[in-house]
Amino acid sequence: MKKIIVTGCNGQLGRAINQIYENSTEYECVNTDVAELDITNIDAVTKMVAEVKPYAIINCAAHTNVDACETDVDNAYKINAIGPRNLSIAATQNQAKMVHISTDYVFGGDATSPYLEFDPTGPKSMYGKTKLAGENFVKEFAKEHFIIRTAWLYGDGKNFVKTMLRLSETNDKVRVVCDQFGSPTSAIELAKAIAYLLPTDNYGLFHGTCEGSTNWADFTKEIFRLAGRNTFVEAISSEEYSANAKATVAPRPSYSILENYMLKLTTNHMFAQWEDAIAEYIKGIC
Repeated sequence: MKKIIVTGCNGQLGRAINQIYENSTEYECVNTDVAELDITNIDAVTKMVAEVKPYAIINCAAHTNVDACETDVDNAYKINAIGPRNLSIAATQNQAKMVHISTDYVFGGDATSPYLEFDPTGPKSMYGKTKLAGENFVKEFAKEHFIIRTAWLYGDGKNFVKTMLRLSETNDKVRVVCDQFGSPTSAIELAKAIAYLLPTDNYGLFHGTCEGSTNWADFTKEIFRLAGRNTFVEAISSEEYSANAKATVAPRPSYSILENYMLKLTTNHMFAQWEDAIAEYIKGIC
């Protein structure tokens, strides 16, 4: 069995990857989270990877609290940049493939057409800056690597979809921004893309989101429709939301639509339409 070290195994994507490989006769997941492996510690990382001798490392670990990253800068750099660096060094030392998950936040978020892998980055938040630094370390230190940028992820765990469904249980109306655009992406769909790429030598940088796009308010309306909820969605501007949201510190990109250009150029793999993926997800949790 080929061993795959999965960091951040308790997160939404980590759980989805385990689901994809649970019946595999070829691959075995070696799961780690903070308790099992501190990815910011180079000695701990190199020791574990040398012991496991994995076929691949899939790095799902990240400091994803976008607002906290603005003030918790050192930890954000340690987890989002130094961690991927350490894993990449260990991967190369042990001839393992490196899969690193990145984000739409590496862009400025003010485009008017979907971002390609070839477009210039320009993060505005500390989260985006630290994730971009992580990408650069992976490119520098991991000989055989896949970097996959995703966005608006939901799966088994805390996420926007579950938050909206919870709010709908006690509210007749929810206020949701309508001027931020992106592609809601199922963690299972992303895990399928990783499983597709992993056995190949098709290395490089990829965008990985469900097809199509929407805004948060319309996404919420679709969630409620699929779940049979009658809660009214009041569409508001980001400015209105920020004026009433005490916890929002980091700037949110108004445009987060990623085009899976490299996947389409170099493979036959297609993500599901976002509407189909969310329908499948709602069916599984409601």
